[in-house]
Amino acid sequence: MKITLLADDVLRLDPVPGPLTIEAESEAMQYSPFHMLASGLATCTYSVLSSWATHAKVGLDDLTIEVHWQFADDPHRVSDIAVIFDWPSLPANRLAAAKRVAELCTVHATLSHSPTIEILAAAEMPAHEHDHDHAHAHAHDDVPAPGGAA
Repeated sequence: MKITLLADDVLRLDPVPGPLTIEAESEAMQYSPFHMLASGLATCTYSVLSSWATHAKVGLDDLTIEVHWQFADDPHRVSDIAVIFDWPSLPANRLAAAKRVAELCTVHATLSHSPTIEILAAAEMPAHEHDHDHAHAHAHDDVPAPGGAA
C-alpha cells in the first residue's frame, strides 16, 4: 500500500504490493497529524471495500482512494472530509453498494459520531490505569494455555 501526500489537505492511497509507504509530491511537504487522520480513514475504507470486493468477486487492482479535507475556525479543526474512490473496473450496477460498504469503515463511523475525548495526566491516575507495560504483560494471565494446561 502507498499513501501519497498530494497537498496539505489531500492524500491518495494506491494498492501497491509490499509494505505501507508514505511519499510526498515534494520534499517540502511534511506528514502532518491531518494526513495521519486521513490515512486512517483511507486505509479503513480500502480495507472494507477490499473485503467486500473479494466476496462479491469484483477486481480491485485499479481502486484508488483520495481523502480531501477542509478546515474551520473557532476552534481550528477539520470541518469537512471527502472520501473519493476511483474504481474504473467497478461495474456501474455495483456503485451504490460500494458506497454503502465504504460507510461501514469504523473510522468513518467514529468521525461521523464524535467520540468523547478526555485529556488526562498520567500523574493524576492510579498506576494500574496507565502502566501499559504492566497491563500488556498480564493481559492474558487468565487465558488457559492450549490443551487446557494452566
